Amino acid sequence: TNMANTNSPLVTYTKISPNKTSPRNHAIDTITIHAYVGQVTAERGCNGSRFVNYNPVTGASCNYVVGYDGSIGLCVDEKDISCCTSNKPHDHRAVTIEVACDTAHPYTVTDKALNALIKLCADICKRNNIKKLVWSTNKNERVNHLNGCNMTVHRDYKNKACPGEYLYERHGYIAEEVNKLLGVKA
Repeated sequence: TNMANTNSPLVTYTKISPNKTSPRNHAIDTITIHAYVGQVTAERGCNGSRFVNYNPVTGASCNYVVGYDGSIGLCVDEKDISCCTSNKPHDHRAVTIEVACDTAHPYTVTDKALNALIKLCADICKRNNIKKLVWSTNKNERVNHLNGCNMTVHRDYKNKACPGEYLYERHGYIAEEVNKLLGVKA
């Protein structure tokens, strides 16, 4: 069954942001994990001023927010694109996920949030027919989707630290754990 353009059943809170473009012009084939700087719940994250206050210049949004407690919020339906990565063509093909973290380097994420993130990524892959999640430490491979790479980070498109060292260093682990849930042999 084609579950594309559906939302995750793991969502515990929904607050749709006005900061979005509808509809997508590209199939979802990429996941981009961001750091939501602050140890917020999904509800607090979805109601954050940067997501709710519509400002066409700075109006930020994401598809999902993962809270420090493992809660998962929906801010922008998967059928629509979020204003998250400073690159519109990229956002048309990616599901963007903001993960609650500490407010200073290395932007540590709780184990509950990391585990919820892994489950959410596996669910996104299953529903969008992404057979395997592939991470590369090579920026060129990420932005050009080379060698099957389908995970990108905000710093690929803008001079930012996002998603912070803690999450960045765990992208390989996240892909591995997601692939186990997808039944992919290593």
